Amino acid sequence: MSITRPVEASASEGLRAMMRGFPTGVAVVTGVDLAGQPWGLTCSSVCSVSLDPPTLLVCLRAGSPTLAAIQARGAFSVNLLHEDARATAELFASGDPDRFDRVRWEQDVDAAGPHLADDAHAIADCRVAMTQPVGDHVVVFGEATRVHGQDACRPLLYGLRSYGRWSPADVSAGHRT
Repeated sequence: MSITRPVEASASEGLRAMMRGFPTGVAVVTGVDLAGQPWGLTCSSVCSVSLDPPTLLVCLRAGSPTLAAIQARGAFSVNLLHEDARATAELFASGDPDRFDRVRWEQDVDAAGPHLADDAHAIADCRVAMTQPVGDHVVVFGEATRVHGQDACRPLLYGLRSYGRWSPADVSAGHRT
């Protein structure tokens, strides 16, 4: 009897498949270039780094116009999307050049980037603390200069190639927590 082993995918393909099974919140990272043009993209690679100083990171594709705007200005905003903002997540994932014409956004004098007021449950304005190229992406560390949000909102999630909503797990009597 012979035993056949499945053909192993490349490490890149394997990592992509693994991360599909790791649902995460959805954000739109925004910035403004030196000419005042708003830029933004959907991003699920967002992570808190430190509370003192308050720092987070985002991972953006090298060569992205949004990344170029962020690096030029040294500032960006992270808009964490609420559960009803799927259309906005899809719009900013599409790269559609008129995406800012199709959503309501605000930018006051203290904002680091456009705020998606109708679609975000929380927004962090950040100044770029440092950047680190890693493969085909650049890790951008941002020190939060201002954070505001709505506690009652629930986040939009993405995993297994689809959007979802937060649903607390039902822990039955026989399971440990």
